[in-house]
Amino acid sequence: MKSTGIVRKVDELGRIVLPIELRRTLDIEVKDALEIYVDGAQIILKKYEPACIFCGNAKDVVNFKGKNICHDCLAEMAAAGSK
Repeated sequence: MKSTGIVRKVDELGRIVLPIELRRTLDIEVKDALEIYVDGAQIILKKYEPACIFCGNAKDVVNFKGKNICHDCLAEMAAAGSK
């Protein structure tokens, strides 16, 4: 893991500010969702990318009845249903 050398304080509401340089580098826009992971004593933030519930693929994902499914798995399900 690489240190950025950036230090930020947590405010009274538990918020921190991600510097604009970091947001630009990681392509994080206003209102983008971030996933929060914990690894021991570390907090890891990752830009949220919806992934297929079956294969984990994050490309060509559609929402079908509240679930994220990629086109490949959706086609496979459709083929299995037509048999």
